[in-house]
Amino acid sequence: MLNGLMMDYPLTLDTIVEHARRMTPRKTIKTKLPDGDWHEYSYADLYRRVKKLGNALAALGVEPGDRVGTFAWNNYQHLEFYFGIPGAGAVVHTLNIRLSPEQLKFIIDHAEDKVIFVDGTLLPLIEPIAAQLQTVEHFVLFNADKSQEVNLPNALHYEDLMAAASDDFEWRCADENMAMGLCYTSGTTGMPKGVLYSHRSMMLHTLGVLQAAALGPTEADVVLAVVPQFHAMCWGLPYACAWVGSTIIMPGPHLKPAPLAEMIESERVSIAAGVPTIWNGLYHELRQNPRDISSITELVVGGSAMPRGLIEAYERDFHVNVVHAWGMTEMSPIGSVSKLQTRHHDLDQEGRWDIKAKQGYFVPGVDARIVGDDGAELPWDGETMGELQVRGPWVAAQYYKIERDREHFTADGWFRTGDVVTIDGDGFMTITDRSKDLVKSGGEWISSVDMENMLISHPDVLEAAVIAIPDETWGERPLAVLVPLEGAYDPGALNAWLLEHFPKFWLPDRYVVVDEIPKTGVGKMDKKVLRQWYAHGKL
Repeated sequence: MLNGLMMDYPLTLDTIVEHARRMTPRKTIKTKLPDGDWHEYSYADLYRRVKKLGNALAALGVEPGDRVGTFAWNNYQHLEFYFGIPGAGAVVHTLNIRLSPEQLKFIIDHAEDKVIFVDGTLLPLIEPIAAQLQTVEHFVLFNADKSQEVNLPNALHYEDLMAAASDDFEWRCADENMAMGLCYTSGTTGMPKGVLYSHRSMMLHTLGVLQAAALGPTEADVVLAVVPQFHAMCWGLPYACAWVGSTIIMPGPHLKPAPLAEMIESERVSIAAGVPTIWNGLYHELRQNPRDISSITELVVGGSAMPRGLIEAYERDFHVNVVHAWGMTEMSPIGSVSKLQTRHHDLDQEGRWDIKAKQGYFVPGVDARIVGDDGAELPWDGETMGELQVRGPWVAAQYYKIERDREHFTADGWFRTGDVVTIDGDGFMTITDRSKDLVKSGGEWISSVDMENMLISHPDVLEAAVIAIPDETWGERPLAVLVPLEGAYDPGALNAWLLEHFPKFWLPDRYVVVDEIPKTGVGKMDKKVLRQWYAHGKL
């Protein structure tokens, strides 16, 4: 076999920050600090501090392969950890600040974190378990006053370490197959599972994000990363933005609709990325308190499905281009996006919104197939439903410290997503449901996702979740859990609304009002909790 005559050039993350230093050193990163002030510095400043961080980690005894935790909001310090920890040959383990204490302790012990960087605003969340952690040698604080009383063993201050460190540091990540990042799933069906990323997989994933066929940020963009940095590496946006020199806006802890609206207006944000619950809240804020958000060219939505009605509302009321995206922690996470293609130009506006409500086409680098219960591959006809399976250079091959199993990975090398989907003849995917969330009533399937999206599109509904409950006659029936927009709702009006789109047997047997739908640590509706509430008589 004839081999290609190409350079041996390792795909390691240090090349991104080196490129940013040389190509876009004056471009900026802005962070909204806890006190509301802005911190701003350049990519050249980031580079110097990342080098200092490498030496600081070495001084703490961090060796290549060690896991280093981050417990933080989206801010410039967290961006430094994104590059400095892998650059030192270690693994950046982004800890989900919204997990329960039990889950948090589990993943820190499971990962065997050696050092954890902690945002001072989050101390109350980690202090109760700090003394119980088995492997952590140091907690390093930032955004914390030195006079503040701290109940953490071996606590240090980040800026003290940085002040003592030289910015002359030799990268310790020459091998592209070294691990660089560790994220845990959100734990909707049990304890979280770890996904270990390599330098190579993350570099290829970053190239995937940078494609025009995917999210495609450029040097001209101002990118607001609302998606948490602990959520699947912030969907790869920090690495993508740094590689091309986009201006980055980090919101810190200011994630309420009003401050986000102000950031978009004042910073002239062009790409904003977040989960549907964030954009749902922002939409109602903008209706009540209008702002100029005309700078947005892509409102990127991921994490769960964005209701078609909300996509339509943003585009109709604010002329904002909504880009539906889909992925998973196991996929680093980008998998598909829903952007209109040339064949859609002749569609009317309603037809275009129908397309945008899909999860879209698979980005180059991701292979996909639909599989039935018998393991046979199913057709892409837009109607046949089956489990989505994927593979690619940034898709996990197994979970961290868990032997590869047939429940999640097939014998022929595909990852089983657990999503039930259809794919049409043009390759556009629609997620019908999670396999565990489908309602099977009288032998017929009911999509909880479709019904939730339709309910949320009703003007009286802020949030909605649908779960299956046992039924002696039909096996299962749908129960709808609602958060009304103004505190009141009309069940008859909701039924009439649903009947315009679904058969009568889909209608929920009843509606239950709650103050808030429980969420996972990454903002998805936590139906596991709802099912527990129902089992314990709380619904």
